[in-house]
Amino acid sequence: VDPAVQRITVVGRAIRRFERRWLALHKPLGVVTTARDEKGRPTVFDLVDRPQGLNYVGRLDIATTGLLLLTTDGEAAHRLTHPKYRVPRRYTALVHGKPTQELESLVGRRITIDGRVAKPESVRVRPGRQGRSIIDVTFTEGRNRLVRRWCEALGLKVERLARMSYGPIRLADLEQGHSRPLTPREIAALYRAIGLPEEAQAKH
Repeated sequence: VDPAVQRITVVGRAIRRFERRWLALHKPLGVVTTARDEKGRPTVFDLVDRPQGLNYVGRLDIATTGLLLLTTDGEAAHRLTHPKYRVPRRYTALVHGKPTQELESLVGRRITIDGRVAKPESVRVRPGRQGRSIIDVTFTEGRNRLVRRWCEALGLKVERLARMSYGPIRLADLEQGHSRPLTPREIAALYRAIGLPEEAQAKH
């Protein structure tokens, strides 16, 4: 029995059909990635309609902005965050502390965090304004504060950090604090990236 596609009744009463949902949210600065906050700070779930049943995919800390996926599909969320599936997450960081030319050679260094090598899938360094640099970096794992700690290990101070994409889903021009449903094509691309079968995609 699949509650996503069939109507189920118990003693003649219909059970509410499970609805799979996928949203892309542009998380603003100062918003926490949690269901409720003891300090009363705004949460990502305050920014979306009908948050019941939604879970976030890959936490963003309070000082990080950018793309946050929300879904009711627990299995897909688990796979998207599991290192086994090597789903790429691309970030853009505004940093200072080293000249841009020096950074271009530094970013290739072997960095160890918590006893494990933190190796980006790709890195691009660009000059910023007033002595700052911009780093576009992609990781295929989601350890806590990984990008910030990687930058700190290189002797850099992160001024701003944003997640620009998660797997095949891009932030693009989605405004801060706004969300949108993923398209069927985007959902299908996500499921292919984590090896879920076509029938799982069809339930959307």
